[in-house]
This record gives sequence, C-alpha cells and structure tokens, in this order.
Amino acid sequence: MNFARKPSRNHSAHDWMEYLRESNGLGGILAKTEDLAKLKTKLHKALESLDLGHLSPKIEAGWRSGAQDELFLLVTSASIGTRLQQILPSLINELGKIGLSCKAIKIKVKPASPDWEVKPRQNPRNIRPKGLNEVAKQSWQDLLAKLPPDSNLREAVERLLQNKSK
Repeated sequence: MNFARKPSRNHSAHDWMEYLRESNGLGGILAKTEDLAKLKTKLHKALESLDLGHLSPKIEAGWRSGAQDELFLLVTSASIGTRLQQILPSLINELGKIGLSCKAIKIKVKPASPDWEVKPRQNPRNIRPKGLNEVAKQSWQDLLAKLPPDSNLREAVERLLQNKSK
C-alpha cells in the first residue's frame, strides 16, 4: 500500500509570507498592511525628530481614501489632536525629509470604546410597588377587624396582608 507523504513540518515564516503574497485576496490585504506599517514607522521617526515620539502609540495613521497625498491621523484624545494641529507644518516637513510626501494631514479624535455596560434607567413611575403603603395597610387591617372570624374573605385579607408586608 502506498500512503501519501506527510507534509514537512519545516515550514518557516518566510514560506507563509510568500503564500500570502501569491494569494489572490490576501496578497492585497498583506500589501496594504505592510504599507501601513511603513507609514507608522515613518510617522514615528518624524514625531521623534519633533520631540513627540511618546505620542506615536496613541496615533493610528492611514491614507485618506481616494487621495494618496492626504494623510489621515486618528488620535485617542482631543489634547493629542490639538498638539498635533499646532505642529502640522513642521510634521509635514519632517515627513517630507524622511521620504513620505503629503500635502495635507487631517486629524480626528477616535471615539472611546466603553468599558462599561449601559443599562436603561428604570422610570420610577413604571416600577410596581413591592408592598403596601401605610395608608393601604391600615385600611386592610380595619376591614380585617370588621370581618367575622370564619369568613373566607377574612382569610383572603389575612393572606394579602401577610404576603404584601414583605
């Protein structure tokens, strides 16, 4: 009997990268990802030269769709966005020196992802009362005092008072 050969377990990461490049759909995604990684590296170098390298992890960079010469920066807070707005001409010049030509930079603040769960408020008017208020309880007790001891209605009122007093 001839069995099929087992595949080699000696694949390296380089082999898989080649597979991704040759793939129809994945090749384009991989190329775009590599371009964004290079862009992030160049942006970090430009920010380092402007003594703002510490902001680099808080910025996501990309090209604006349709225009390859307009850079789009997504920042985590408004204070970072304001600081970048103040140095935009210098940042464009530094990026040009590194080899990344862009004519304009748009800065947007990324909405924060909630780490908590939003629960709807309960309207106090729609909440059912849990027990009897004092006036209602007193009225039922007055009725209970007027009923004969062997009455079915008396038993029902006693059960009501017992259950609603919780």
